[in-house]
Amino acid sequence: MEGTVRRGAHGGRPPVARSGSTERGASTDVLIAGAGPVGLTLAAELRRSGVSCRIVDRLPARLPYAKAVGVQPRTLELFDRMGLVRDVLDAAVPMRGQLTYVNGAEEGRIELVLPPEVPYGFAALPQYETERVLEEFLGRFGTRIERSTELVAFAQDPVGVTSRLRSSSGGEEEVRSRFLVGCDGAHSVVRKALGLTFEGGAFAEEYMLADVEVGWGLPPGYGVRSMHRGEDGAVDDLLVCIPLPGRGRYRMSMLVPPELSAERPASGDGVSHGLEGGTAPALADIQKVLDRLAPEPVTASALRWSSVFRISHRLVDRYGEGRVFVAGDAAHIHPPTGAQGMNTGVQDACNLAWKLALAVVDAAHPRLLPSYDAERHPVGEEVVGRTVRHAAEGVQADPTDPETLLLREAQLLVSYRESPLVTPLPPGGEAALRPGDRAPDCGGLTGDIASYPVRLFDLLRGRGHVLLVYGHHPAGDTPGDLTSAARELSRGWVETCRILPADAPDEAAGVPHHHDSRGEFARQYGVEEGAAFVVRPDGYLGACLRPPTVGQLEEALGRVFAR
Repeated sequence: MEGTVRRGAHGGRPPVARSGSTERGASTDVLIAGAGPVGLTLAAELRRSGVSCRIVDRLPARLPYAKAVGVQPRTLELFDRMGLVRDVLDAAVPMRGQLTYVNGAEEGRIELVLPPEVPYGFAALPQYETERVLEEFLGRFGTRIERSTELVAFAQDPVGVTSRLRSSSGGEEEVRSRFLVGCDGAHSVVRKALGLTFEGGAFAEEYMLADVEVGWGLPPGYGVRSMHRGEDGAVDDLLVCIPLPGRGRYRMSMLVPPELSAERPASGDGVSHGLEGGTAPALADIQKVLDRLAPEPVTASALRWSSVFRISHRLVDRYGEGRVFVAGDAAHIHPPTGAQGMNTGVQDACNLAWKLALAVVDAAHPRLLPSYDAERHPVGEEVVGRTVRHAAEGVQADPTDPETLLLREAQLLVSYRESPLVTPLPPGGEAALRPGDRAPDCGGLTGDIASYPVRLFDLLRGRGHVLLVYGHHPAGDTPGDLTSAARELSRGWVETCRILPADAPDEAAGVPHHHDSRGEFARQYGVEEGAAFVVRPDGYLGACLRPPTVGQLEEALGRVFAR
């Protein structure tokens, strides 16, 4: 349950009068089923916006398994916006690259190096640690996970959702909420009850997972992919090692040997994905694979856990219906190639949370909630297709140039250019940065008081919608007109931040402003004269106004906010 957090938690916008759940008989604004990284991210984002929520999970405690371990740069940017990235960085270790071996010989080395303007690199963190950081952050808002509690049924109507919860003791509770979100994994109760299809298939191979320590001399921070190819060129043996926090500690995956493989009945929904019960691999089973495939002789020790798992690839036909939505593995499952799954789910949560926050206070345009499916379904479709292709053919088989491939794996190229929410560029507009793209970071922004420069992401941290006004365009409206219009059109949900050219006079008194002292903002955003950009709470551009006019701003915000 939660304590009191008023609206305005995203920054300095004024409190918004509630016309929501309590008047309509709901006990909470949003009920979230599933307390993995996706459900916790959604809950944290809702609570930051002042939205009440309950988050339930059938498990009695956090699982101690390093399932999802890769944290992408884009996810770190989202955690930065939320205000918890420091805790994540303190717990994680860097992922610097990957070493590839075929039949014992090194065949390639991938260096995970991004352009200097990207603020974060790649990281590795066990899923249970990611969940711990998110759970502790959520606790700052007075919200706790309700464990040993599962959603068993629900029914929705035009104004809300009635859900039935069951505790491990057998007790049941009826909960009324404005919205319901299923973050309850590959076997989602919400997805099945909502009648969503989950088409796809499964890989025939079984794999072993193990968390162990090894004392080899390979460079720290590098993943290891070691394969054996038979005479026909096909891979018939595989070892993948991902570094974890701790000396010589890795999450290893490998093919299951015949003696550990067994026919296991499919789950009730026919989806075979994730960790399975049965006989867990022993340290000796892991050592046999290392003896065959490790780049150098090495002994494994300190086995923390092990399991057998299967991989499926499936995607829902739609991400929700009415007042009920799905996110994360409830919407898409796929091979772990490139560490895309958890990170894609976190982006689902960040995309949905701000839209629900506006809907709860009746500030959302009717098209806003349907845009969740319009924006995220194509992303899920692309991720499932790409990871299946990479699992079958290897990342090196991707025809994309290496730099673009790396940016895509980092999830920095996710874009909503075709979204119904973004304002399209006028005919003939050829700007590299377009509405729907990720809002890039930049440095060298100097204020009037602090003697040190800051990053743009420092200015956006903890805020919701932000209107960035750069300089002044002779053909546009004044920055003051834009600021007043943004506040009025959004009912106070849009804040304004002025960015002045390095040599501009200090003319923005009364409005937060910084000078672009190194010209980085102008370069990253492709502006020479005045312009304005609407940055959404999830860090994507809702509009690029060149020149900025009140009329253009009204059109852009009118796609998001209720009139």
